[in-house]
Amino acid sequence: MSVAVRVIPCLDVDAGRVVKGVNFENLRDAGDPVELASRYGAMGADEVTFLDVTASSGGRETMLDVVRKTAEQVFVPLTVGGGVRSPDDVDTLLRAGADKVGVNTAAIARPQLLTEIARRFGNQVLVLSVDARRCQDGTVTPSGYEVTTHGGRRGTGIDAIEWARQGAELGAGEILLNSMDADGTTGGFDIEMIKEVRDVVNVPLIASGGAGRVEDFVAAAHAGADAVLAASVFHFGTLSVAQVKDAMRSAGIDVR
Repeated sequence: MSVAVRVIPCLDVDAGRVVKGVNFENLRDAGDPVELASRYGAMGADEVTFLDVTASSGGRETMLDVVRKTAEQVFVPLTVGGGVRSPDDVDTLLRAGADKVGVNTAAIARPQLLTEIARRFGNQVLVLSVDARRCQDGTVTPSGYEVTTHGGRRGTGIDAIEWARQGAELGAGEILLNSMDADGTTGGFDIEMIKEVRDVVNVPLIASGGAGRVEDFVAAAHAGADAVLAASVFHFGTLSVAQVKDAMRSAGIDVR
């Protein structure tokens, strides 16, 4: 797609704090979500994504408070995901200040949820989050990639490339493609998987999982990503948003 590539810091929020680990394990504290989001907004991030990693009923109220406080201070679009099970959940998050809402597990259980959300709010607010890994444990899918749940710990047997295609057809306005094999490793995005999803969807594609160097972001954009998302390299100061954008500009990629 011929739009400027967006750079999106991602904040995994647990009990009101930002956490980060490797492959969703050994989580460590990375700071206050409102402070981090404000900092990223000032640094030139195009959007900020919050993922509620507990998403329990108790965690939901904490998350709404985080979203409200962030929306008051940050003037870039906010995407919020985690525990969204119904159009009413989307309504609640939008009223709290979210601009877009990510849906994952509930859509796997009931794909029609995507259509219901898109019809009520428009597909521009709906992001389908696809947590995918290369097939293992004897699982075989046509693409060799499987959709997972529970932080990549539970396989579904669903082909990840086909699920991304179906999700876009059902109403998702964007696909957030997260490589569970690469998540937190800083070893680079799964370029092959990005290319395969790019070939089957015509909605914006956000690449996630594995960013470690500026070259990784460039490679993801060249593979067809419309946005590049990262967490630990930004939280712990390895890279800045400006460094990533400068590297992509130098590679001839249009950025915001």
